[in-house]
Amino acid sequence: MRFQKFLFFLLCLNWTWAQEESRGNDESMLAEETDERSEINENKQKNISPDIWTELKELRDMVIKQEVDLSYSKTKIENLERETTGDAYIIHSEISSETEVKELKRENAGKYLLKHEYELRSLKYHTNINLRDRITASENKSTGKFLARLSSSETEVEELKRENAECPKVAFSFALTDAGDIGPFNTDITLKFTKVFTNFGQAYNPNTGIFTAPVRGVCYFRFSAMNNGLSMWDGATLYLNGQRVSWDSEGSRTQYVRVTNVLVLLLEKGDAVYLVLPIKHAVWGDTNNHTTFSGFLLFPV
Repeated sequence: MRFQKFLFFLLCLNWTWAQEESRGNDESMLAEETDERSEINENKQKNISPDIWTELKELRDMVIKQEVDLSYSKTKIENLERETTGDAYIIHSEISSETEVKELKRENAGKYLLKHEYELRSLKYHTNINLRDRITASENKSTGKFLARLSSSETEVEELKRENAECPKVAFSFALTDAGDIGPFNTDITLKFTKVFTNFGQAYNPNTGIFTAPVRGVCYFRFSAMNNGLSMWDGATLYLNGQRVSWDSEGSRTQYVRVTNVLVLLLEKGDAVYLVLPIKHAVWGDTNNHTTFSGFLLFPV
């Protein structure tokens, strides 16, 4: 703004100077006509010219200085523009770099996700395979154990069947005849049970009244006897190979007298077991089967 005012002032001065110079020329041409006027004009020119030239010089210096300042400012502006352009380029480069970095990050993230997904799928696949193999191995192992146990059980069953087939089936149960009183006698007699309920293995002989052990083993025996006479003793004695094992006797205090006993004996093959009616004792036999003799082989030894 100041420069414009100054320029306007300079133009005014130049115009004034031009007017003065033109006037001087006119006065020179009219010098002959009016000396007094010429002298006055010359005096004025002599008085005004030094001031105008001084101001013009100052104005010229100012213009030169303004031109220098303007050139400097222009240079500075150009430098600033170059710097700004460089900064803009740098900023653009940085923005481009950041964009590229972000793009690379996105690409890397996508690649990482794909890789991670692939690894997860691969891990899941191998895990399923390992799990299936382990399950299959476990099933095979369990199946193997089961088959081994089944085979062992089948072997044991076959062994038991064989042992059971080889083991004789021995069981008997007999009762006296329906003849009524047997005894008393003046001597001991072997009781012969002739009414057959069961006689597996034919180990008991009703003709002799003797049980003969077919194998070595443990046998169970039970006998019972009844007498209905008031004046007779009731009883029975169990013998093993001629040796008395038990003796049971009961006096007649009522009309019906009963004795019962149970024994479990370890017998060798061929051992003989039988019941004996003691001397002066009597037993009763009828359709009610009160007097019986039973036994069976528990297990061989």
